[in-house]
Amino acid sequence: MIRTTHAARGAALVGALALALSACSSSSSTTSPSSGGSAAAGSGDALVIGTLLPQTGSLAFLGPPEIAGVNLAIKDINDAGGVMGKPVVVEHADSSDADHAEVATQSIADLISKKAQVIIGAASSAVTLNVVDDVAAAKIVEISGANTSTKLSGYSPFYFRTAPPDTVQGSALGNLIVNDGIKKLGILVFNDDYGTSLRDVVEKTVEAAGVTVTYGKKGQEFDPAASDFKNDVTAVLDTKPDAIAIIAFDQTKQIIPDLVAKGFDASKLYLVDGNTSNYSKDFPAGTLKGAQGTIPGAFPTTEFQARLKSMDSTLTDYSYAPENYDAVTLAALAAVKGKGTDGVTIQANMAAVSGADGGTECKSFKDCVALLDAGKDIKYVGQAGVGPFNAKNDPSSAYIGVYQFQEDNSYKFVKSVFGQS
Repeated sequence: MIRTTHAARGAALVGALALALSACSSSSSTTSPSSGGSAAAGSGDALVIGTLLPQTGSLAFLGPPEIAGVNLAIKDINDAGGVMGKPVVVEHADSSDADHAEVATQSIADLISKKAQVIIGAASSAVTLNVVDDVAAAKIVEISGANTSTKLSGYSPFYFRTAPPDTVQGSALGNLIVNDGIKKLGILVFNDDYGTSLRDVVEKTVEAAGVTVTYGKKGQEFDPAASDFKNDVTAVLDTKPDAIAIIAFDQTKQIIPDLVAKGFDASKLYLVDGNTSNYSKDFPAGTLKGAQGTIPGAFPTTEFQARLKSMDSTLTDYSYAPENYDAVTLAALAAVKGKGTDGVTIQANMAAVSGADGGTECKSFKDCVALLDAGKDIKYVGQAGVGPFNAKNDPSSAYIGVYQFQEDNSYKFVKSVFGQS
């Protein structure tokens, strides 16, 4: 559920943008481009990448790896000479979550005032749905490395994502549940675009294989802003499921102890990308041992993990870091191919540099630029292992990682499942 109406969002954005523009029309950073007369920078200006990623709110745990992925991509691009001979500038802003929609609204206004031509984010599909129209109206390219809601497929020519839609993750999770021999599945899902979209695919997948969904169908979602989920836990357990899929964010930290307190075997839990996290500091050892979760994207290599930690030494997981790294790299390559850093030029070349029209494979910004300079078409093969953009600006294919929780409640990679959207 989108918790801010379009009318309210629009009014809030107008006010926030007016404040931002009256305060300052350019960044105070010495590497930022000078202010121009339009919201988006011109084609010859330095490329400004803005981020709309969670620093606060229920998805704040996803912020550090996503931001590290962005920062590492910026470093690699600038180490290779930047875009059109100028270093790329990054402006970070907080997205928070759908229950604090005013944060993202203000952040978008700030990023527009700082002449961002590309915005990386948001992590939450609901947050993106609140701001995507305003970003597109400013002719700024928005690329999310984490959005999965099917509502965003083909939503706008200026919106892209490097994470697969729920049709891919939902199918992979549903098949995992089926292959584990589950006959009766309960689903605890919050009333959020991300949650209901993913639930719909999981439900369809398992029911097609003969599994009964005992709870969590349409109309049985819980309020993500609630302070207590005991009634929801009781409701799902009363249907006596063999396993439970929890599709939620930070609410999971309250739900799991309530399930365990009522005697449910937590090894029969299935989590998703929004809550497959390291719970070693949250639950007693062994609480989640054997539970499983899915996260879209190829598992990052040891080398890539080490490079991410060079950006943020505190990282403990790497969810969506590869996708955000690739999002930045693709935007920069689109600017190089189109010989312009404005949003319109970048938008027009995003599909081409992803390999939608074929081309020579390349794995780094430096190598890809060398091919572009030689007049060749390219297919960027990045860290996330996704296929070229399709007609809806979604990855045409992707990997879904399957993870299993250990004795200390951290999770360990088990395998990747390939899927197409």
